[in-house]
Amino acid sequence: MNTFLNTLVDILSQPAILVALIALIGLVAQRKNISDTMKGTTKTFVGFLVIAAGAGILETSLVPFGAMFQAAFNVSGVVPNNEAIVALALNEYGSNTALIMFFGMIVNILIARFTRFKYIFLTGHHTLYMACMLAVIMAVAGFSTVPLIAAGSVALGIIMTLSPAILQPFMRKLTGNNNVALGHFSAVGYALSGLVGQAVKGKNPTSTEKIDFPKGLGFLRDSTVSIAMTMIVMYVIIALAAGPVFIESELSGGTNFLVFSLIQAGTFAAGVFIILAGVRLVLAEIVPAFKGISTKLVPNAKPALDVPIVFTYAPNAVLIGFFSSFIGGLFSMVMMAFVGSTIILPGVVPHFFTGAAAGVFGNATGGLRGAVSGSFVNGIIISFLPIFLLPVLGELGFANTTFSDTDFGVGGIFFGSLANYGGTIAIVMSLVVILALMAIPFKKEKSV
Repeated sequence: MNTFLNTLVDILSQPAILVALIALIGLVAQRKNISDTMKGTTKTFVGFLVIAAGAGILETSLVPFGAMFQAAFNVSGVVPNNEAIVALALNEYGSNTALIMFFGMIVNILIARFTRFKYIFLTGHHTLYMACMLAVIMAVAGFSTVPLIAAGSVALGIIMTLSPAILQPFMRKLTGNNNVALGHFSAVGYALSGLVGQAVKGKNPTSTEKIDFPKGLGFLRDSTVSIAMTMIVMYVIIALAAGPVFIESELSGGTNFLVFSLIQAGTFAAGVFIILAGVRLVLAEIVPAFKGISTKLVPNAKPALDVPIVFTYAPNAVLIGFFSSFIGGLFSMVMMAFVGSTIILPGVVPHFFTGAAAGVFGNATGGLRGAVSGSFVNGIIISFLPIFLLPVLGELGFANTTFSDTDFGVGGIFFGSLANYGGTIAIVMSLVVILALMAIPFKKEKSV
């Protein structure tokens, strides 16, 4: 049984395999010939592996940046990191997590089939993380095994549906169509960034992609060059603050600290370049393939894909959003120290991925001002939400890490608070009410 569950988790948590299977089903449903089916499935599979490789390169270059930052400024506290907290939780809640993940995906498809919320969430690793958090919260609430899996699966299916739904108006604004959704559990932060962008845009907002650089700095119009140059400056500053002794003894394996920083900055830019290439490949295949799903199985369904799919729409906003979100995290850290609360350190990886996307959405609604302001607000939100999430995670709340993205905070605090104040009955009643509200027919969503 454990072998089956482990295999199931391995398959469903891999976006490349999951989305390739969806593409295969869609192409078969359209009765495409074998050549087109194999081409579409394989390109989708390879495209997601390219995105994953780029993301891995980014994380490899960002981890030393975070270590240098902590060493330079001698700070300690809780570092939000989804992978770290899930690794701890799976030791005790692995079986429940796997079953919640499997049945939660089925609930997501059923909701998409029978309600107006036509979103199928395809980001497997985020589904795994949310399933794990819900397994913990349902156990803390007092559910036994079967009710725990049932309640967790329904909750997961609802979150998988509502997360892309609340962001879709901003996705339509960003992409200019209604063909694809965003499947990343930080939708609350992205939507708020879009709203902030609308509030600060002014009369003639300037897009981050149309910044008028002086003639001598025209090379910065190339996003790869601007990202590399900016990161070189940031790495060198942090490296000088951390000092050569720490970097060469703990991080670089003896390589000169400035050379090491230069390579890491270039590696970061390379990771972004690879991600953008993978996104273009995937979008060219998955949207046409998904028509088979939307016409045959779940009418009008939209694939909700991982966050890098939005990076291609505003590469400059990606970098601006990252820095603005990180500054929001630093500001929050200072405020926490001032009031004497638990200190949430700004994790570089979550601030990059969520801050970058928040910058893209803020730019879509408010240009450069929106990108800066929206992602700064995102940085504050992902810093303070974990403080309120920690108490509802039981023993895991005492770990030195926690979940990082906004939807984990919002969902975890919601269900955890219900458990604390109303127990299992409150959770069950809330799930029933939410499903009933989602099932109410509504006017048809307009296409752009």
